[in-house]
Amino acid sequence: MDLGINNRRALVTGGSKGIGFAVARRLALEGCDVVLVARSGDELKLAADGIRTETGRGVDVLPIDLSERGAAANIVAAHPDIDILVNNAGAIPTGTLEEISDQTVRDAWDVKVFGYMDLCRHYLPRMRQRREGVILNIIGVAGEALDTKYIAGSVGNAAPIAFTKALGSTSMNDGIRVVGINPGPVLTERLMGRMKKRAAEQLGDADRWPEIASAMPGGRAAHVDEIAATAALLCSPLSSYTTGAVFNIDGGISNRR
Repeated sequence: MDLGINNRRALVTGGSKGIGFAVARRLALEGCDVVLVARSGDELKLAADGIRTETGRGVDVLPIDLSERGAAANIVAAHPDIDILVNNAGAIPTGTLEEISDQTVRDAWDVKVFGYMDLCRHYLPRMRQRREGVILNIIGVAGEALDTKYIAGSVGNAAPIAFTKALGSTSMNDGIRVVGINPGPVLTERLMGRMKKRAAEQLGDADRWPEIASAMPGGRAAHVDEIAATAALLCSPLSSYTTGAVFNIDGGISNRR
């Protein structure tokens, strides 16, 4: 299926690994040139080399810490002409309100909440001037499936969900679409590490992590490529009437509660 995004230029934050890398790779396979943004220059280079070799598309990298003030302005200055913006960077730690510190929450939200909003604030006028552009926010199902044991994540994901819906409700008047994806459990290095830790604590053997995963819908976590395929579709003209919407890819978890 031709998604109609050949020669578009996409920027993906958190693009060196996990969901971000998978989305960037899928967009490149569909004909986009991509810019990968993350903190680690070494990881970015490896990711870029892999995508470039596999797809033949142009791949630029920009090592930058999105939690730093002025990061969004520096990104836009380096890559002003972007057709597709994918906000994906940021991980929020688990814990109850008593278990997490104020600084931990602020550090996480600097990327996942304020970072998303700041990049949109900087790219929106440029997209509006061209009357064309797509913003995709990769958020998290905890913003709907609220969990007191993941209180910072529940609140920190709920904010970008509301932001996506609010911004996307009128953006189409300027030719811009704003959409979101809420992944549930996805088999990334981060989730693998958490499952191995739980397996070691509960079962006495980290290698028994598949038993932890068996409690998930379908007995497994989602694959990153499943998230990436939906992301590419939402960024394409095939979804040209979709805006202000956030899609859950969680095996039904958000509807169980």
